[in-house]
Amino acid sequence: MPIRILVTFVLTTLLSVAPANAEPRGQWRELPPIPSKRTEVAVAYLDGKVYVVGGFTQKGITRHVDVWDPKSGEWSSIIPLPRPLHHTTASAVDGKLYVIGGFATGMWNPVNTTYEYDPGRHEWNEKARMPTGRGALAATVIDSKIYAIGGAHRKLISLVNTPALEVYDPKSDTWKQLTPMPTPRDHLTASSFNGKLYAIGGRVNVNFHRNLDANEVYNPKTNRWTPRKPLPTKRSGITSQVLDGKILVLGGESGGGTFTENEAYDPAIDSWETLAPMPAGRHGLGSASHEGAIHLFAGGPNPGGGGSNTHTMFVLKQK
Repeated sequence: MPIRILVTFVLTTLLSVAPANAEPRGQWRELPPIPSKRTEVAVAYLDGKVYVVGGFTQKGITRHVDVWDPKSGEWSSIIPLPRPLHHTTASAVDGKLYVIGGFATGMWNPVNTTYEYDPGRHEWNEKARMPTGRGALAATVIDSKIYAIGGAHRKLISLVNTPALEVYDPKSDTWKQLTPMPTPRDHLTASSFNGKLYAIGGRVNVNFHRNLDANEVYNPKTNRWTPRKPLPTKRSGITSQVLDGKILVLGGESGGGTFTENEAYDPAIDSWETLAPMPAGRHGLGSASHEGAIHLFAGGPNPGGGGSNTHTMFVLKQK
């Protein structure tokens, strides 16, 4: 074989093998823990601070809200929620914090409440109620409106999925029902990207032995859903954030344990990439994005319960 052809062959072979053998991108860093061990929390980023809301503690369901200031690194707390909640949602719009839906009491009673926290007044107010009471739902913000997706509601004595998609407008304090999600599920995650809503993962009827890989996108302009490439690892009890033009889906649980998976979806080309895994598996965790990094808070290390005060940070490049 001529030398030129041999060199070309070797280079081509090395280039084709290198991506497969490359280490997953990204680095993790442990940060000082949050004040209390919790799981099934809701998290929102509001005016430069992170709010960790409700969930399960070692003493039961909590009304507590911890607040982290990234500038000082200090934790504080605000006036507690009007009622204890777990598997709820937290969203930030126009300087206010909104906590919508969830389960109340250890009997997992779905609620349809909408609570607004005003940091300037240091007070909670109850707003218009969501049309469908549900917990283990997901929520995301598009154009200053909060979209509440999926979850589980009560049917007789059982918790069953709802495909509900309902949008809340804080300016008018009104709810509107939209086209239901094609795949009903709970314990899913939702992120907004380029004006569209991405509903990813989840489970059937609160059963973590029946996890899903569904990835469906909703366009508010057309009020239509479209299926996209499935999540590579079926899981639920997950969280997600947008980083560098991709939606990162992190953590989760199944009957076999908790997940360390960190899988990134690229909406532009409808593809997934595996990134550096979490240091340890967690479910029922919350997340926030701050200055090019994703922060993960709390979550259970074992399926079905437990809690942690873990705070970890992920970056694609070393910071």
